[in-house]
Amino acid sequence: MSQSLLMPKATAVWLVDNTALSFEQIAAFCTLHPLEVQGIADGDVASGIMGVNPVQNGQLTREEIEKAEADPNYRMKVSEPKVRVAAVKRKGPRYTPISRRNERPNAIKWLVRNHPELKDAQIMRLVGTTKSTIESVRENTHWNAANLTAMDPVTLGLCSQIDLDLEVKRASKDAPVQAELNEGTTLLTAEEALARATARQSSDGEGGFEGDHSGHSAPQHEEELDADSVFAKLKSIKSDNDE
Repeated sequence: MSQSLLMPKATAVWLVDNTALSFEQIAAFCTLHPLEVQGIADGDVASGIMGVNPVQNGQLTREEIEKAEADPNYRMKVSEPKVRVAAVKRKGPRYTPISRRNERPNAIKWLVRNHPELKDAQIMRLVGTTKSTIESVRENTHWNAANLTAMDPVTLGLCSQIDLDLEVKRASKDAPVQAELNEGTTLLTAEEALARATARQSSDGEGGFEGDHSGHSAPQHEEELDADSVFAKLKSIKSDNDE
């Protein structure tokens, strides 16, 4: 069957009372055991249940009933709904099956460790827990903290991968940019880093040249000038003596 039947026992009561269908046909349509249908006919089963007409609620057609009454081997099919009802959006914390509730602390530990940007309200929506439980797991004060193991909530079946990705994306958008708050830890782009390095090298080169010019080049130049003047004087003295 492509669609699930609403109120199968109530539908079986109506079919037993108002059609000539066999017990096997009614059982197959209502997903019941043939003995249950026989018990309904005998009054031993579903004695307090009022029959529901599947034709009125749009789950079965009169033509389908007539076709099944004419052929005992035919199995009726649930009619396709004429109107598609949109799924109701969930509000509040996610419902967690009882068999999975003991796994929630493990899922919380995984979320706190791998996605610290998630807020408590987001974790509550994902795994259906409470704020006090989240705090106890985060602060390692949970009563079973020694035995907790970080486990992916998607793997545990507590939430879907789509829901987890959506909450992580929301948390990333809401998180403040640390680079803007702390200039000392700002990450530079490749262009900015290259520009700063070039400027630093230029300043170092100019400083070194100036230092050399003032500290070494100038004295050496002065010494060279002094030596030339000395030799010039010696030449002039020698020429005077020769005369």
